[in-house]
Amino acid sequence: MTPEARLPAHSSQCMGCGSSNPHGLQLEVYRSGERVYADHTFDERHLGAPGLAHGGAISAACDDIMGFTLWIARTPAVTRTLTVEYRQPVPLHTPIRLSAWIDHESDRLLHIAAVGSFDDRTYFTSSGVFVKVDVAHFRRYADLSTIDDFFANFTRTD
Repeated sequence: MTPEARLPAHSSQCMGCGSSNPHGLQLEVYRSGERVYADHTFDERHLGAPGLAHGGAISAACDDIMGFTLWIARTPAVTRTLTVEYRQPVPLHTPIRLSAWIDHESDRLLHIAAVGSFDDRTYFTSSGVFVKVDVAHFRRYADLSTIDDFFANFTRTD
C-alpha cells in the first residue's frame, strides 16, 4: 500500500463511511503510515444542542475511524468497548480531523486510540478495544452477500 492511500468503505451502506448512505457520516478515510485519518464537518444531520454536534454522532465517527485501523492490523475485528471523552463542544460546520492508531495489540485484542481536532484545539479523544474475528463470525451474524468483498479489502497489497 502506498504511504498515503484512500481506504475502501466498510460497505457502501455503512453508517460511518458508506457513500450510498444519505443518513450516514460518509467519512472518506486515508491511511498515512501507521495512522488513519478523515476530515469531517458535522452539519444539521448531526445536530445535538443548537449549533453543536450530537455526542452520538461524534461517538459513531470515533468508532468508524478506529475501525479503519484494521487495515493496518490486516485483520477484521469488532468493537468491544468504546470510550469518548468530550473535551469541548463541537460546533456544526467546523472541519474536524479525525485520526486513529493502534496503541498496542495482543493475540486477540487491538487497543485503539483516536482524536478529533482542528488547528490546535482537541475537541474529543476516544479509546476502544476491538476483538479480532474471522469470517465465521460474520457468517453467523452478517449479510452474507457482502462478506467476500469486505474480507478481500484486508488482503489487498496496492
